[in-house]
Parts: sequence; C-alpha cells; structure tokens
Amino acid sequence: MVEIDPLVVEVCKKYLPKTACRFHDERLTIHYEDGLKFVRSRENEYDLIIVDSTDPFGPGEGLFTREFYGNCYKALKEDGIMVNQHESPFYDADANAMQRAHKRIVESFPISRVYQAHIPTYPSGHWLFGFASKKYHPLKDLRETAWNMNSIPCKYYTTTLHKGAFYLPAYVEEMLKDVESEC
Repeated sequence: MVEIDPLVVEVCKKYLPKTACRFHDERLTIHYEDGLKFVRSRENEYDLIIVDSTDPFGPGEGLFTREFYGNCYKALKEDGIMVNQHESPFYDADANAMQRAHKRIVESFPISRVYQAHIPTYPSGHWLFGFASKKYHPLKDLRETAWNMNSIPCKYYTTTLHKGAFYLPAYVEEMLKDVESEC
C-alpha cells in the first residue's frame, strides 16, 4: 500500500475500524511516499494495482494522468490488472473528469472497461470504476464456474453482480462512446 500521509492510516484505524482492519496482516507493506513517484520506479512487479485515490481535482490530479497510468502499466506483470475509481457520471464536472481519465487509460492499456456500483454515501450514489488489463477482459475471461466452485463466502460479490456491473446505463454508454473502443 502506498499512502503519502501516515496520519491517514492512523485516522482510518481509529475511525473506520471495519474497513481498516487488516493493517496488522503480515502480507501488507505500507510505503509512506508519493504514489506518483513510487510507481515510476516499478517494472513488471505487480499482479494487481488498485488505485483508490482521492478525486481528480487538486492534490489527487496526478493520479489521473497519462503518465501515471502508463507507469501503472509498466509496473504490472504481463497479465496484470489495474482498477481505479472513476467518479460519478451524474454531475457534469465529475463526468468530464471520468471521460478524461478513462481516455488516458484506454491509451495506456489494450483492454479497458468501465463498471459501476451503487454506493449511497458517495455523491449521487452512482459511482463508476475502471478496469484495465494487459491480457484479461473482465467479461470474456471471467471464469464463473471455477470461481463459484471455490465457495468463497462474500457479503457483496457474486459472479452475476460482476457481469451486471459492466452493463452500463444508456447515458453512461453515451458518455463513453468516443472514449472506449470496442474490444
């Protein structure tokens, strides 16, 4: 995990114990540094990069650039996947930021798709995320039967929900028609 501010981790531990409950896990290494600089120095190192960033305005803007996404691509192994938050499609400024960011991801990765979730605590409740991969398509390469045979208990995820998350409302598809290529 890369976090620029150690205080963020401490506040999460104190006030968000349900979601900040794995900081003691021995598999976790926290790097307290700038994520932009961190990813520049990595190559062919990660299977998955999850970019759970702030909004693409102000201090977080660098995490939505072509350079950052290109460095994420370089940091991933040949079958690596990157996911990131894409803002709400509901508000104009956020929708424009989503289009810009996704265009940059499309330019960096051979496979990229937008998916959605409904999160009542986020502005509008309708939130978008990006999926980008060097190799895997989120629907065509979904190994649904194999996943379901694992019988992993999840409170939210199902393979049916996975597929449905990539079926977007018409207004979001319209926003993406000039951004996302058909793959």
